[in-house]
Amino acid sequence: MLQDRLYYKDAYVTSFTSRIVKQSQDSDGNWYVILENTAFYPTGGGQPHDTGTMNGIEVLNVEEVDGEIRHTLAEKLNASGEIKGVINWGRRFDHMQQHSGQHILTAAFVELFGFHTESFHLGKELCTIDLSVENLKDQQLEAAEKLANDIILKNVPIETKWVTEDELDQYSLRKELAVTDEIRLVIIPEFDYNGCGGTHPNTTGQVSGIKILSIEKQKRKVRVHFVCGGRILQQLHRKNTILAETSRQLSASEDSINNSVAKLLETNRVLERSLEEARESLLTYEAKELLLKSESPLVKDVFYERNMQDVQKLARLIVSMDDEVIALFVVETENRLQFVAAKGTAIGTSMKKVSEVALLAINGKGGGKDEFVQGGGERTMTGKELLNRMAECVQ
Repeated sequence: MLQDRLYYKDAYVTSFTSRIVKQSQDSDGNWYVILENTAFYPTGGGQPHDTGTMNGIEVLNVEEVDGEIRHTLAEKLNASGEIKGVINWGRRFDHMQQHSGQHILTAAFVELFGFHTESFHLGKELCTIDLSVENLKDQQLEAAEKLANDIILKNVPIETKWVTEDELDQYSLRKELAVTDEIRLVIIPEFDYNGCGGTHPNTTGQVSGIKILSIEKQKRKVRVHFVCGGRILQQLHRKNTILAETSRQLSASEDSINNSVAKLLETNRVLERSLEEARESLLTYEAKELLLKSESPLVKDVFYERNMQDVQKLARLIVSMDDEVIALFVVETENRLQFVAAKGTAIGTSMKKVSEVALLAINGKGGGKDEFVQGGGERTMTGKELLNRMAECVQ
C-alpha cells in the first residue's frame, strides 16, 4: 500500500534499512534496484525524486514504473540481502519547503481572488505555478505573497491524512482529485485542503518564507516564478553579488545604480545614432567611388565576409544616384555565396532574370521585384565566377 512507504510514514527519515527484491538493468544499461520498502521519494506530482546513497553507492534517479519504485544507481550493487539507504537530506528538505510553499501560495491566490493553479513545477533553482487568469496586477501579487507569509508565520500544523472516496465530502478540497483509491490529503487547517502525494514538513513555519520573483504571461494564463525557504537566501545572495559587481563597474553606490544605468543607456543611444550616421556616410562615399570607377552601366564587385545589409544598402544607394546603372554585388564566405542585383529607373531589364540564373548556379533561395533582387546559396563556384554569370544576363 502507498501509505506504508517509509517517506509517507515519516518525511524526516534520513536513513533506513530494507531488503533487495530485484536488481536489473534498464534499456539504457543502467543498474536499478527494487526494495521491499523505501524512504526514497520517486518523481511525481511536480516534485523531483530524492537522491542519496545505497550501501555507499550513489542513487541517481528514483521513479515508479508499473507500481514498482526503481532506484537507479551509479553502479551495480554488490549485495543480495539487506541494504542501508541514506537520503540526501538537504535536497529532501528543500523539496519539502518548496512543495508546501506552493500549496500555501496557491491557496492564497484562491482565497483572495479565486485564481486557481493549473500546474506546478519544482525546478532546480526556481518554482512556478500557472494560474488560470490572463492578467495579474502588482497589488494582487503583493497581497497573495503577504497572506502566504502570514500563514507561514503562524506556524500552523501541516497534516496528512489517508481517506476514502466516501469521506471526501467532509473536506473543502481546493480542486478535484485524479485518484479514487488510497487518497492522501495534505491539510493546513482552515486554510487549505488538497490531495497530494508529495513530502511536506510538519508545520508551515518550516517553510520559512515565500518570495515571488517574477511573472510570465502565457496563453490565457500567468506563470508565477517563486522560491521558498533556503532558496530565498540563495536568491538574495546571488542578486546581492550581481548588485555589488554592477555598483563597482559603474562606480556608483547601490542606491544610485538606477540613475547610472539610465545615463549609460542614454549615452549608448546617442553613440548608436552617431555610428549609424557615420556608417551611412561611409556607404554613400563608397557608392560614389564605385560609380566613378565603373566604365559601363554595370557597377559590380565581390565582397568577402561582408555584412549583407550593408551590401543591399550600397546597391540601393548606387541606383538612386544614377538611374541608368545596374548594381551587381556578390558576398563570398567560406561556404556560402550571396548576391544582390538592383537597377536604376531608366533601365528596362528585370533583375528577376539575374536572380533566376544566380539561384540556379548556387542551388539557392531568394526573391525580389523587377527593380531589386537578393538571394543566397551554396559555394559551388567562386564569387567572381558567379558575378560574371550575373553580368552576362544584362549585357
